[in-house]
Amino acid sequence: MQKFILFIFIVLVVNTAEAQLPPVFSKGRAAQSRTEATVRRYLPPVKIEWESENAATNIVNAKQLLQPGIGQADLSGSNLCILKSNDKGKAGILFDFGKELQGGLQIITDQSRGGKPIRVRLRFGESVAEAMSDVADTAKNATNDHAMRDYIVSVPWLGKLEIGNTGFRFVRMDLVDDNVELKLKEVNAIFVFRDIPYLGSFNCSDTLLNKIWMTGAYTVHLNMQDYLWDGIKRDRLVWVGDMHPETSTIAAVFGDNDVVPKSLDEARDITPYPGYMAGMVSYSMWWIIIQHDWYMHNGNLSYLKQQKSYLAKLLGQLSEKIDKNDSEILDGGNRFLDWPSSPNVKGIHAGLQGMLIITLNDGAELSDILKDPATAKKCRAVVARLIKNVPDANGSKQAAALMGLAGLISPEKANSIISANGVHDFSTYFGYYMLQAKAKAGDYQGAMDAIKNFWGPMLSLGATTFWEDFNIDWLPNASRIDELVPEGKIDIHSKYGAFCYKGFRHSLAHGWASGPTPWLTEHVLGIKVLAPGCKVIKIEPHLGNLTFAEGTFPTPYGVLKVKHAKMPNGKIKTTVHAPAGVKIVS
Repeated sequence: MQKFILFIFIVLVVNTAEAQLPPVFSKGRAAQSRTEATVRRYLPPVKIEWESENAATNIVNAKQLLQPGIGQADLSGSNLCILKSNDKGKAGILFDFGKELQGGLQIITDQSRGGKPIRVRLRFGESVAEAMSDVADTAKNATNDHAMRDYIVSVPWLGKLEIGNTGFRFVRMDLVDDNVELKLKEVNAIFVFRDIPYLGSFNCSDTLLNKIWMTGAYTVHLNMQDYLWDGIKRDRLVWVGDMHPETSTIAAVFGDNDVVPKSLDEARDITPYPGYMAGMVSYSMWWIIIQHDWYMHNGNLSYLKQQKSYLAKLLGQLSEKIDKNDSEILDGGNRFLDWPSSPNVKGIHAGLQGMLIITLNDGAELSDILKDPATAKKCRAVVARLIKNVPDANGSKQAAALMGLAGLISPEKANSIISANGVHDFSTYFGYYMLQAKAKAGDYQGAMDAIKNFWGPMLSLGATTFWEDFNIDWLPNASRIDELVPEGKIDIHSKYGAFCYKGFRHSLAHGWASGPTPWLTEHVLGIKVLAPGCKVIKIEPHLGNLTFAEGTFPTPYGVLKVKHAKMPNGKIKTTVHAPAGVKIVS
């Protein structure tokens, strides 16, 4: 009888819940709807960066738009900004929202003259110069690719418009039509992001390193949308190769998050065997490496088992890509490491030789875990052959990094190639692996110096996120990205870039550039995961010239806390607070 009463109660609760849904969701429609993991926040501008030349006569009370609003039009007619177009010209204004954001713009209007919608032109930009640019300017490569950033819209009379879905910090608004007057109550950025805590942290005696760590974390956070993107302006796609620095950052900062397996699965599902992800063999190899590293962090065996069939086929295919001279012969699309290394064919071969070793080693470990001894044996047999053939890196720092990490060349040799000419020829993507190779050689201070000398200048130029690419040769006479380009200065955003990121098409919030964040956690805090699911963690700090370093690291069992202080005798005093279930070794 009690079971029958409980059943009736459950039915009533379910039916009541169904009845409370909006009509569009009734009778199974709820199952067809889609939700996203992101939230929206509304932010006023922090600064008016520019006003049109006729501002004295055509713009009234612009600073009112810097005040927080309530997101609601009203009939008070007070505290308004007024933009006019007349014989003095058409009003234009440039807003600075203070930090790179992903999202759009909310415009709230009052009762403008005529009672009709008014057209405005909106231009979003990751730099001031981009927001001031025109898509018709092909020389500077301003585009509407992937995410619209330059268009004309009609704003309502006494209402609200929300528009835009791109990466930006700056927005320029211009009146389009003659003889109109637009009364603005509010202009807010719509910030779209995952509302998740920063469980990992990093703090040390070098404030620049602290800022770089957080900037890398924030850059990836912006790209954690419904899927894990490479960049919030472009390409806004799941590029698996780009994901490895991002997933390393997520593990160090946010811990387990469903955006990673969801994105890995999307890449797998749209790439049926025997194809390669995104048409690049290296990207399918990165998928395997990410699966390995992600499993080491979260220990989710049930998820890993879902990859078994695809993984075995892919490893089997990669194991055949070796010739009689023990050289990789990876084919099936673009042979790609990163963009700056693309012209160096010999270097790419050397890098792929090393990367194939790393991939098959990780694949063998995963196969052991998945109880697939045949695949594991095949992977290790091919590695034993590949290691006998040592190609020439041909001066490529990217290739040297992979070869050093794979054990093809000594860590010292890899470090000597990477260290040649300082951080010249670094890249924001493969810089992570260059740092890892330097750590393997024991050059921790050299790696920290490289982080400050390569990623640091982006911050000095006004960046709040790290860029798709950067070259220190761009620095002489370069202007900041958060100001109008001064006379005689070089616009670093429009002037430079190559391959797919020339001029304003260059993404200034690219997740693959976040490598210093996981690197500082792993090597300065010294947190190294040794067993799946963070069950065993080694603590081995390397402070270099730092006097202290402290931070936290998310594990499936809770947050690990470490603190290292350099004593007067040079020794390091370490304090560790580990959650139950995590074994600490040193």
